[in-house]
Amino acid sequence: MRFATVVLMAAGLGLVGTSLAQDAQDPFLWLEDVEGDKALDWVRARNAESQAVLEQDAGFADLERDLLSILDSEEKIPYVTRIGGYFYNFWQDARHVQGIWRRTTLAEYRKPDPRWETVIDLDALSKAEGESWVWHGANCRYPEADRCLVALSRGGADADVTREFDLASKSFVEGGFHLPEAKGGASWIDRDTLFVSTDFGEGSMTTSGYPRIVKVWKRGTPLAEATTLYEGQPEDISIGGFVAHTRGHRYELVYRGISFYTREYFLHEGGTLTRIAIPEDAELSAWGEWLLVELKSTWETGGRSWPQGALLAIEWERFRKGERDFTQLYDPHPRKSLSGYTGTRDHFLVTELDNVKDRLYEWKVEDGRWWRRELPVPRMGNLGVSAVDDADSNAFFLTFTDFLTPTTLYLGESGTDGLSALKQLPAYFDATGLAVSQHEAVSKDGTRVPYFQIGPKDLRLDGNNPTLLYGYGGFEVSRLPAYSASVGRGWLARGGVYVMANIRGGGEFGPAWHRAALKQNRQRAYDDFIAIAEDLVARKVTSPKRLGIQGGSNGGLLMGVMLTQRPDLFGAVVCQVPLLDMKRYNKLLAGASWMGEYGNPDVPEEWAYIAQYSPYQNLREDADYPPILFTTSTRDDRVHPGHARKMMAKMAAQGHEALLYYENIEGGHGGAANNRQAAHMQALAYTFLKRQLMD
Repeated sequence: MRFATVVLMAAGLGLVGTSLAQDAQDPFLWLEDVEGDKALDWVRARNAESQAVLEQDAGFADLERDLLSILDSEEKIPYVTRIGGYFYNFWQDARHVQGIWRRTTLAEYRKPDPRWETVIDLDALSKAEGESWVWHGANCRYPEADRCLVALSRGGADADVTREFDLASKSFVEGGFHLPEAKGGASWIDRDTLFVSTDFGEGSMTTSGYPRIVKVWKRGTPLAEATTLYEGQPEDISIGGFVAHTRGHRYELVYRGISFYTREYFLHEGGTLTRIAIPEDAELSAWGEWLLVELKSTWETGGRSWPQGALLAIEWERFRKGERDFTQLYDPHPRKSLSGYTGTRDHFLVTELDNVKDRLYEWKVEDGRWWRRELPVPRMGNLGVSAVDDADSNAFFLTFTDFLTPTTLYLGESGTDGLSALKQLPAYFDATGLAVSQHEAVSKDGTRVPYFQIGPKDLRLDGNNPTLLYGYGGFEVSRLPAYSASVGRGWLARGGVYVMANIRGGGEFGPAWHRAALKQNRQRAYDDFIAIAEDLVARKVTSPKRLGIQGGSNGGLLMGVMLTQRPDLFGAVVCQVPLLDMKRYNKLLAGASWMGEYGNPDVPEEWAYIAQYSPYQNLREDADYPPILFTTSTRDDRVHPGHARKMMAKMAAQGHEALLYYENIEGGHGGAANNRQAAHMQALAYTFLKRQLMD
């Protein structure tokens, strides 16, 4: 089991640690007032302008209908999680707009049309309670599977309400555990006790807007009387506690998120916390009696130097006695990286990303020694592997996908080579005549940067192909081959070429690939993206007037930088839920938590390099910018919608034209709270790109 740090976020949608009157040099600061009447009037006016242009396009309605039919399709793969004797799935379609949480048995799940039992109907619940509930998941007691902590969000914000739910009666527990709306969470210790980290009132949140305190909460007592277990510092990112269950072992853990990439873990036993002595930037996991450590930097311990990107294993008890003779389960290479890992009852499965394509290995422990073999699985795509239940089964789920092959879900048995196909997506677009190829561009500093190109097999290299280049490049997030029905239907089926960039800042080649573009080296990610765009032009795949770009969140920042640094290179920009004002990003909502990625703009030495690329500060009146569409969400309480609002307003004030803006009133950081909203947002983007690059 992998202990990914859960990002716990502060309550509310207002400004964090700032005042609208503080910066007289920014005339658009009022647009940071998320739900202020003046700001929302501005938003509605911009929405109306964009809708008048894009929704009136001859193909918009048909495209929106097609995309909604895909999102609502009953042929989608219903991915499941085992809880007790059932397999649970969250599902949305045309009849279940908000969605249903449902369950079935494995025998039923194997059937083409399983019989499902509804556990929670969010549409009915929303109607009964007068809310627009968005599903945020359920944390259920293990192995008893009798009670769950269900998280529900109003309109898709990160902040949610947590309510205790009884799986037997399929009802919320009257007088049970209940957390009011906040960016926080809870985890079971036992039936009557929780770890809880939430907004406990003044001083209980970090400057990043996450919980600073974890407490132990007993059933039947007020939340205010919960016992404090650990307090972090105000400058930390987040504090939390959880219980990990793996192969019959149980670990109570508390974590302190020091920065986005550093944390401390503590083992909780008998009311005492003992720090687990691993590097602060390492990731901690467990598989039964084995402690697993994933390294993000070189670690000198036990008389050895363990390399950055390695995965190490040792028995917990020997580690606690001071022994450090790890077994290395993954050995990193310059063009390979650790993609993922999971354990079944008897085997440990490791996925490797080899030049952005996956391989799968199986480890087995015999007499204290580890043995490895490669499993025969599809290679030219992306694999996802998860154990069904590592306590009593060797079964695992495996998904395989690539750009043109509909995703297939398999059921495998570790220790064997067999895979049985359980579910497969239908072909949502006609891939006949399309081909996938991988290329490399040479960045400004000589680094080879890979990218995937999807388009016609007989593509004419005349520089006239409408091409959409997608990028992200941050937070060690890898952009991997995947079947996207929306890209297929919205772009490829219309004759467009689609390109996915694997620029630095991502995790495609491990921690070093990510760290190469951190803080003062951020420009490398932007140089990589520019190099790919220039390579597409040099290869005559496309030309600047036919080349569009798209990205969201950190990718939205990438779009803003491309707009301001190389407006000559692109014919259209889709900038989604973006960061753009990097002078103030750390003062808005969760922004302070990302200073480990970008740096602190309040430190003059760090602002000096951030200022070189911050899009909002680098806008020029005399520049000739390509057409741009900004999209964001009012309910995004992670990346503040003020970034997109202010960028749009400033560009308009400078006299730039071909500007469109659309802000979804719901949706959270994903931009949409349900399938209808998602289809609408996607249709806006593809219609904009078609009008700019194809018409």
